[in-house]
Amino acid sequence: MTAITLAGWQHCFIETNRIRLHCVTQGEGDLVVLLHGFPEFWYSWRHQIPALARHFKVVVPDLRGFNDSDKPTSGYDLDTLGADIRGLIEGLGYSKAHIIGHDWGGSIAWHFAHHFPQYLNRLAILNAPHPQQLLQELTSNLDQLRRSWYMLAAQVPGLPDWLIRQNLSNFVRSTFQGQAVRKGAFTRQDAEIYQAALEKPGVLSAALNYYRHLLTPQVLLNQWERSPRPVQSPTLVLWGEDDTLLNPRFLDRVRQLVDAPFQVQLVPECGHWIQQETPQIVNRELLKFLRQP
Repeated sequence: MTAITLAGWQHCFIETNRIRLHCVTQGEGDLVVLLHGFPEFWYSWRHQIPALARHFKVVVPDLRGFNDSDKPTSGYDLDTLGADIRGLIEGLGYSKAHIIGHDWGGSIAWHFAHHFPQYLNRLAILNAPHPQQLLQELTSNLDQLRRSWYMLAAQVPGLPDWLIRQNLSNFVRSTFQGQAVRKGAFTRQDAEIYQAALEKPGVLSAALNYYRHLLTPQVLLNQWERSPRPVQSPTLVLWGEDDTLLNPRFLDRVRQLVDAPFQVQLVPECGHWIQQETPQIVNRELLKFLRQP
């Protein structure tokens, strides 16, 4: 694997919810937890960690199943994933945290804000739909269904894992650079680092379990039946305008999810990988938001 040498960053393992999560940490102060998406790991926040660590204690876990965190066969539902983050906060000796999530990490962050509000200071969402809205769009919006074909493909047991593994280099390149608007955001070294993380035993199957659990009949039924309580914490949504994976309609109804100070910032000429494609904009907006009195 290409070495990742980062001055001032520390690696550790935190026991939470009966598993160990590998984390990268830097800085001191109020806790900021950064949650990555699929098929990433902590490295997707490499541009944000040092910028935020000037003012906060930044902790970036590999989510359950990814990279160097534990890879159990179960626990890929949002309730368990949210409990992983609650236990992480407690394990670090904090009672609250600012939670920032992108992609799947954003879905976990939305869920966390509804179910563990007492642990949340501020919430920032980067190109991540609310889980309930995502499921509703998948069942009623043909455009989003077309964009999310990979979620349906992931439901076939074993086959997607095998196909991706056989062509992992092309998968990484098409996923990141292929979906990015700003292609220069991803170097050859970045691709090698992501590929090495996905090659670790058990990672691909665990990562695909996120999608497999999301589309189970019981989850679909539960999400339709219950409306989440509005988020009670200040919330920022940053959104790359040219995201090819997510329909912009998600932004039309996001305001109704928050009963607190709320703002949406669109980033032009930016795709799905917003914190990697436009790191300076993301860092500036996150710092402005998190440091508000």
